[in-house]
Amino acid sequence: MRRLRSTPIPGTRDEYTGVDFNLGFHVRSYHLDLNYRVGPNNLSGIATLQLDNWRPLKSMTLDLAPSMRATRIIAQGTAGHTVKVLRFRQSGGKLRITFAQEIPVDSEFSLVIRYSGTPGPIHSPWGDIGWEELENGALVASQPNGAPSWFPCDDTPDEKARYEIIVTTDNPYVVAVNGTLLSKQTAGSRTTWHYRIGHPMASYLATIQIGEYTQLLLSEPGGVPVRAWVPAELRESAREEFVDQSRMLALYSELFGPYPFNSYSVVVTEDELEIPLEAQGLSIFGANHIQGDHTWERLIAHELSHQWFGNSLGLAQWNDIWLNEGFACYAEWLWFEHSTGRHAADSAREHYAEIAAQPQNILLADPGPRDMFDDRVYKRGALTVHALRTLLGDAPFFRALRRYVAAGAHSVVEPVDLKREILAEAATLGIPEDEVKNLWRAWLHQLELPPFPEPRR
Repeated sequence: MRRLRSTPIPGTRDEYTGVDFNLGFHVRSYHLDLNYRVGPNNLSGIATLQLDNWRPLKSMTLDLAPSMRATRIIAQGTAGHTVKVLRFRQSGGKLRITFAQEIPVDSEFSLVIRYSGTPGPIHSPWGDIGWEELENGALVASQPNGAPSWFPCDDTPDEKARYEIIVTTDNPYVVAVNGTLLSKQTAGSRTTWHYRIGHPMASYLATIQIGEYTQLLLSEPGGVPVRAWVPAELRESAREEFVDQSRMLALYSELFGPYPFNSYSVVVTEDELEIPLEAQGLSIFGANHIQGDHTWERLIAHELSHQWFGNSLGLAQWNDIWLNEGFACYAEWLWFEHSTGRHAADSAREHYAEIAAQPQNILLADPGPRDMFDDRVYKRGALTVHALRTLLGDAPFFRALRRYVAAGAHSVVEPVDLKREILAEAATLGIPEDEVKNLWRAWLHQLELPPFPEPRR
């Protein structure tokens, strides 16, 4: 079976999350039919997974938090293969399924899993992640491994799949989900929201946002549809805060390539959030980020850029987190270069001085789980991007960047994919290959901070 990543799976356990890989199969699609009661915070669902297997399977595992209990699993084979579940159990955050007969390699089959429980976040070294009950609703923010808090899945970043998500909940709550709203049907005191995600998505990027929200349209005529779901009392402040959202989207489309999804949404919760949160085609902000004075403009730019870097271009493995966050931080500097005239080199110099004053004990290419979300990873990643831009010059750098984005669209990328495009552009400019490789090694594979990148003479 074709796999998205170009390198073999490194071992049997994700060294960053500490979670064992679910080996032997690929989930092609998830169909989630969910029923959520806001007051008691009760979730029940039917998850239908379409799978194929790249090795024979007598048993398999999926990720599912202990708070969600599977009650029934039905398997169905295709193309003449009979698939029957012999038994299943849950332990250690895994749903463990044993089949009556071994499933031959390269089979296609489905699993229909009924489950229910009281959803809550998964406790992790990076805080609580996944499903979170709010004062008036719920949100989902799962990076890096919180998706099992609300549905059974193969929760690893390089396993993208198609999604269809149907949520029935109490009125007057709005349900915002990744993707396109296909239908909204009200029956009595409850409404069913039916969404389809049009592009492959990593499980940690799937989200549900439930709250008493009103919708704002933020897009320019003829542009990508941009909307916001906000509490009514924050409507005008949010309109001012996101006034440049479409301009940001237009800039990034010019620099990186076309916006990769059908639309873009932001959700503003009534609760305060420590930081904004990303999902595919959607970003989540807290009420504290909406002051109407553009205090958090850089974060609005940052989260939008993740639609290219992190969502369309997914990670093969978490040690490459700088590919997401370095580009997102650099995108902040690019926005201010465009909107205020402050060149990205000035932002880079400011943050270089801050990093230089801190311990040089994080390896960008493999920062480790403790430091994967450290601000030094974000900013040194952005400085690495700036060093590459400085080496090549503007036009060649953005040509290489657009090729990198186009080649990895709706798939997963690794540093070697970016390096390949940089080397190709450098060759056309007569820049020695060793010069590129030395720069790459210094910024990614050495602890010591390299000298600030200056243009070639």
